[in-house]
Amino acid sequence: MFQISTAPDQVWEVDYRATDAITLNGQPLAWDVADLGEGRFHVLYEGRSYNAEVVEIDYATKNIVLKLNGQRVVMQAKDRFDLLLERLGMSNAAVAKVNELKAPMPGLIVDIRVTPGQTVQKGDPLMVLEAMKMENILKAPADGTVSTLKVNLRDNVQKGQVLVQFS
Repeated sequence: MFQISTAPDQVWEVDYRATDAITLNGQPLAWDVADLGEGRFHVLYEGRSYNAEVVEIDYATKNIVLKLNGQRVVMQAKDRFDLLLERLGMSNAAVAKVNELKAPMPGLIVDIRVTPGQTVQKGDPLMVLEAMKMENILKAPADGTVSTLKVNLRDNVQKGQVLVQFS
């Protein structure tokens, strides 16, 4: 289950399971999605047609930027752990010092934009991971200094593999 928001007053509960349909706020989501490739999709929902494009996904902060019919939409996702921490008043616990960046999914390193010793700020691009025919810019999860690069250009990586270590 995820909670997706586009503004403080626009929040949706999205539940998906491999064997069941997707639900939106507890109701089955009746939609038709066609993958057009390279992060582009055509969606039919409630008799309306939408062109959707994935512009950016930041796995560390769970922020997603889409273009829906040419209009930019920024979404924030919270999983059950984020919601639990929030309920316990510990939502800032995830802001703790980050010592490494791990691959969010398996893929191929197609660009490395930092070197050991380089100081980075949260959100700075570190490298580009190609996965499922899409290029994903992996960004610094926090301010820090790159101590070690654990991968090289054109390396295949697995989900959870350490890519960069910070000091």
